[in-house]
Amino acid sequence: MRERGHVVNAVILGVGIGLLVEPGYSLSTVTAVLGIAIPVLLGALLPDVDTSFGTHRKTFHNLFVLGAVAAFPVVFGNLAYVWLGVLTHYVLDLLGNVKGMALFYPFPGFYDVPVGVNIDSRWADVVTLAVTGFELAIAAALIQAGRAGVLEDPFRTVDAVRVALVGLLGG
Repeated sequence: MRERGHVVNAVILGVGIGLLVEPGYSLSTVTAVLGIAIPVLLGALLPDVDTSFGTHRKTFHNLFVLGAVAAFPVVFGNLAYVWLGVLTHYVLDLLGNVKGMALFYPFPGFYDVPVGVNIDSRWADVVTLAVTGFELAIAAALIQAGRAGVLEDPFRTVDAVRVALVGLLGG
């Protein structure tokens, strides 16, 4: 995907997850949205630094971004949201287009999921929004499971997944 797609993906996810974590229209909602959306956006942009430094889809190096990422635990206490931005970038690149990524660089080989479209396709924006919706649905399910205490007990997690699968498959 192009940078615009990653920005749209990150902003929608950051705002969506912020609203899921702190629903409403209060100052704490704005704080949650900014505290999540900005790190997710920075993390989503990080992988494409290699378009200027290194080889695209293989390497990335930038001390400014590293400094900004390092500052987030001090300011917001949520460095984990930066990794979420990087992860969503990878998911969008793997599911949204057909080029693949060198996931185990410096070891050779590109890896891809056999779905997606060419980045110049007229369907690229539609695919970006579909992948974003998929990611947001997963985030919502994980947030709800966490609130319900499902993630605290591994057996309860397995039971919840089994019940969800049975419900989806109608069996």
